[in-house]
Amino acid sequence: VMNIKPGRIIYEMAGVSEEMAREALTLAMHKLPFKTKFVTRESQNEIY
Repeated sequence: VMNIKPGRIIYEMAGVSEEMAREALTLAMHKLPFKTKFVTRESQNEIY
């Protein structure tokens, strides 16, 4: 068991298209016991 603080990046992907990354992470997000959000480099300046 691990405490995950808000704002922590859980997964990073490289070498795949954004569409494929979104599809893969969407499938994984449904299995995680906490709320998740897909963030891109373009949106890294947003506050969560």
